[in-house]
Amino acid sequence: MTQQNALALETVEIPATSSHKYSVIWLHGLGADGHDFENIVPELHLIDSTSVHFIFPHAPIQKITINHGAEMRAWYDILSMNELNREVDFAGIERSAKLIDQLIQKEINSGIPSKNILLVGFSQGGVLALHTGLRFNQPLAGIIALSAYLPTLDSLKTQRSEANNHTPIFMAHGIIDSVVAIEMGKAAFDGLKTMGYSIQWHDYVMEHSLCVEEIEHIAGFVNTVFK
Repeated sequence: MTQQNALALETVEIPATSSHKYSVIWLHGLGADGHDFENIVPELHLIDSTSVHFIFPHAPIQKITINHGAEMRAWYDILSMNELNREVDFAGIERSAKLIDQLIQKEINSGIPSKNILLVGFSQGGVLALHTGLRFNQPLAGIIALSAYLPTLDSLKTQRSEANNHTPIFMAHGIIDSVVAIEMGKAAFDGLKTMGYSIQWHDYVMEHSLCVEEIEHIAGFVNTVFK
């Protein structure tokens, strides 16, 4: 079901089929849209699947510098592909973070406790899941960042929310990822672990994608945080 909400973000939503107890907000990567991961829902085989409401927002459409200004859905601009000294669109990340904050708050306002809300993201979406979730002012169920990195790690040291100091984090990455090098993901993991976060790391022999084993591990994590 696709709908337009008051936040000016279009979303693809799969409602809970019984009592709505939990919400998952799943953020896609660069150039994709909210439909990108909706087919993963039945593959998760969640224990309490009928009580989970899935929300897959579409990122805003904007020009992307590395793609010669072509317009596509993106949570922020990609200014350079230089892995060692990548210029970052911090303002774009923050703009999208505010939209995600409002999506989370919308679920809270509908009666879902923040501790029953999970943030998931792939690639750019994973960046936003980590950036937004660890700064959110109420405790979340967990954060999943897939094939992602964290360009705002340094600012997190002063902007982190105490409410999410103990929120469980799941990070996963492809060993042969040619889009987001695994070293970038591992650097984010190491930095977050050093900051004391409860975080786990998984890697798989795959490119910039998902694999069956990873989906099984994601499902296990979701089942754990949605007790």
